[in-house]
Amino acid sequence: MPTFPAIASILSATALAEFIKSRYRLGENVDCKLFRTGVNHTYFISDNETKFVARVYCLHWRTKSEIQEELELLLFLKDNNLAVSYPIPDEEGNFIQEINAPEGVRYVVLFTFAEGKKMRFMSNESCFAVGSLMAKIHTITAGKKINRVHYNSDVLLHQAYHHMTSFFSEDLEEMQYLKEIGDQISSSFKEADWSEDQQGIVHLDIWYDNLSVNNENEITIFDFDNCGNGALILDVAYFCKQLFFIESDKKEYELKVQSFLDGYQKTRNLSNQEIKLIPEAGASIFMFYLGVQAQRFDWSNIFFTENYLKMFVGRIKNWMDYHKTKYKLLLKK
Repeated sequence: MPTFPAIASILSATALAEFIKSRYRLGENVDCKLFRTGVNHTYFISDNETKFVARVYCLHWRTKSEIQEELELLLFLKDNNLAVSYPIPDEEGNFIQEINAPEGVRYVVLFTFAEGKKMRFMSNESCFAVGSLMAKIHTITAGKKINRVHYNSDVLLHQAYHHMTSFFSEDLEEMQYLKEIGDQISSSFKEADWSEDQQGIVHLDIWYDNLSVNNENEITIFDFDNCGNGALILDVAYFCKQLFFIESDKKEYELKVQSFLDGYQKTRNLSNQEIKLIPEAGASIFMFYLGVQAQRFDWSNIFFTENYLKMFVGRIKNWMDYHKTKYKLLLKK
């Protein structure tokens, strides 16, 4: 009986261990465990001496050239002594492996393991350190471009909305809100007068789940899968927005977001225009990720429902309403 075609598979951790062992200069006893499935699949690799992370890209999610651009960026950051997880070459100097999975060829990259722990509730010191590292990355990538997506209004807002129309009626209140807020943010982005050093290469997914913390102030950033080109304030805004939903006590949020911004501005200045755009820039990325979940319905179908849309759009509304009120209060002072 012929093998039935598949659109997605989960690779055997045992077989992947043998695959990695055959190509890399690791110890004799290589252990591999599946850590997470999602947009891509992540495995933890160990040879009893060193830990690594293997990312198995899902079919057609990234082209080989897009992955190469990501890896060259990471090596560039590493060479500039910035704390990021970076790719490991095999014995022949290759960074990208190919595996003939049931659904087709999938790419595999081995990365260094980011030592430390994930810290959902960060201290002010840790927020300051994240801001400092982000600013250092932005400082050396400002004005540069890589051969990947440009995160503009069309990609972040309009394309994301279009992807969602395949799953949700445009008559839904939440979809109408997304259309309205998308047009509003798009207009604000068009009016922004970006200088060359306010644009560059962005990570687009810096939050507690993609960084490791050692001793409160030693930060390592990883998972640059969504890196591309765009306004650097996008990274700043996304981290602020994540802090907003982690900290239910908004007094704590204000203290921590100020620590983060202080850490950032100790290295790289933010203009008044950039700071003013933080609410809309943060909302645009959340809308973008709704579009990603629609694109990758094979992964997101468990939770991608109308109830989820209501919850997610509710978060965007809360974020925007909070900053409208905050801005009004500042004007009264």
